[in-house]
Amino acid sequence: PGDRVLDVGCGPGTDTIPLAEIVGSTGMVYGADYDEAMIAEADRNARDSGMSGKVIHRHADASSLPFENEYFDSCRSERLFQHLLDPAAALAEMTRVTRIGGWIVVLDTDWASGGMDIPEIEIERRLVQFNTERMFHNGYAGRQLYRLFRVQGLLDVSCEAFTLTVTNYAIARQIWTLDRLEQAAVAEGVISKSELKRLRTSFERAEAEGSFFGYGSMMLVAGRRGG
Repeated sequence: PGDRVLDVGCGPGTDTIPLAEIVGSTGMVYGADYDEAMIAEADRNARDSGMSGKVIHRHADASSLPFENEYFDSCRSERLFQHLLDPAAALAEMTRVTRIGGWIVVLDTDWASGGMDIPEIEIERRLVQFNTERMFHNGYAGRQLYRLFRVQGLLDVSCEAFTLTVTNYAIARQIWTLDRLEQAAVAEGVISKSELKRLRTSFERAEAEGSFFGYGSMMLVAGRRGG
């Protein structure tokens, strides 16, 4: 309560608005996002929730935040680093705008540390690697966070790993955006049309049998800014 908090990559205000409730009447929450449409939506959501006086959303590049040094008590980011070309620069900026002793917290996905249970393991592994390396700027983001925090010189660095399990094929297709992924993988020659047909047949059989299983991994890393 009373803290000034920054959410980098805030999107439509999914977390800035709940954070405003946590910091209370004496605190303030800022959100930054590169997508101007997301900022507009975040502002609408803040107004609709009655939080517009406690939340400020700014259009900004994560590698060049428009805030003064040590402006925030804490800074956080969720599922942004996987989209960044230079995550180290973003973390440096988050550190710069956080006060000495303040916490920096980042949660992100490691897209390679996941997959789906099907007999065609070799084809599935190709698809996972293609998704990790070609569909994201930084698909290995989750596993990099601890190193980035240490290199940045943050103190009291801690790391937790979380695993999401999915037993519904339709939901898995949404999470992995399989329509887009499959189309891109075939277009790039990573898998053939016949291999894609085999994959889908296996997925659909598993769903019909009630045995479909997929999983993904995320890493949560926290550290304090030193003096």
